Amino acid sequence: MTAWLAVLVPLLVMFFALGMERVESRLQESTLRQDELDELLERPRPDEVRALFRQGTVRALELFRLRNRGSRRAQRRSKVSN
Repeated sequence: MTAWLAVLVPLLVMFFALGMERVESRLQESTLRQDELDELLERPRPDEVRALFRQGTVRALELFRLRNRGSRRAQRRSKVSN
């Protein structure tokens, strides 16, 4: 019995570590950039704060990115018209 535990426990720890490594690699590949999150938290709009509270970071960042796309388009249009 002790021999089985001596073999089984290290194998379980190894498989757990491999599984956690896969989870960690997926988390590191997330689309969340630090500068986006900093800007969202510095100048939030009420709808973004509401989304952050109710639905989490992903939805709040979607709203933030939509806002930034709109401001970038307006900047491009003003540059083109000048």
